[in-house]
Amino acid sequence: MNLIKRKIVVKKVENTSIERHPVYILGTDYKVKIVYKNVKVPELDLENKTIKISLPNKFKKTENTKVLDFAIEKLYEQIAKVEIERAMEKMRIALGFAPEDYKIKNMKNELGRCENNRIIINPKIVMYHRNIIDFIVLHEYCHLKYKTHCKGFYKMLGEYEPNYEKYEEILKTALFEY
Repeated sequence: MNLIKRKIVVKKVENTSIERHPVYILGTDYKVKIVYKNVKVPELDLENKTIKISLPNKFKKTENTKVLDFAIEKLYEQIAKVEIERAMEKMRIALGFAPEDYKIKNMKNELGRCENNRIIINPKIVMYHRNIIDFIVLHEYCHLKYKTHCKGFYKMLGEYEPNYEKYEEILKTALFEY
């Protein structure tokens, strides 16, 4: 193949892109754009409410939803490390105590859990606004003191978040699947 034809083919391959459904980050929806180009490893950039995922050309034949789901999952995990640490520190200062440990872990059908004095948070909570993230972390902190949803639990929850019923309703009717 001569050099001019090769340049044209490479340019066409680099400009191939696929647009996907929105992805939520901190309550804001982002469009996802997958671009195939001559790179060795996948790259991810946030630009003007668009998540641009640049994939090596070799992924063209791979099912896009699997690659996209994997990339978004990794993005959520990276954001979760920062956001959950922020929320945990905020609650530690407000309540004056902390769990023995916390873990960020993908869970099916749960955004948070408290077991054995350890808080476990689903990284997909970063789909929600920060106030919802703070509420979920507060909810789990309250479970450090009260294992069930008893009167004392709700009293403590209401003391630190007077709008907790509003947040519970938002989470019950959430459009996000986790």
